[in-house]
Amino acid sequence: MPVTLHPVDRAAWEADAQARLDLSRIYADAPPERLPASADAFIEEHLGEGGCFLCARFNDRLIGAVAQRDDGEAWWLSHFCIRKPTRRRGVGTRLLTLVGQSAHGAGRPLRAELDQLRMADQVLLVRLGYRLEQRDGFHELHLPEECQR
Repeated sequence: MPVTLHPVDRAAWEADAQARLDLSRIYADAPPERLPASADAFIEEHLGEGGCFLCARFNDRLIGAVAQRDDGEAWWLSHFCIRKPTRRRGVGTRLLTLVGQSAHGAGRPLRAELDQLRMADQVLLVRLGYRLEQRDGFHELHLPEECQR
């Protein structure tokens, strides 16, 4: 079964106990310096501010996520995390490809605040074909060709 994109907004979070458990586990695996608060507090705050999570789903389980906020002009990404047991298996690559395709389909550019893209994140994005353009306090993530189909 392939990895698919599964958005989790406030309604999905409240309705789906498995999504709550999986998302909590994903962010519990994040290095402490990546999150501004505990995993559950971070998730609650992000959803409470109207954001959602774009998640990698495999075999009915969420195994990776990126926090997303749509300001009407662009999709702002932050807090990219993959569950420890599934790292180094292409899940992050697949998730970023699916997010890029979805953003392209919605007509939204991808952006990330400068402090949200650690060097390892930048290396992964460049390796995937994204072109990063630093602008006024953020990176514009120009999509690779395969995301524009």
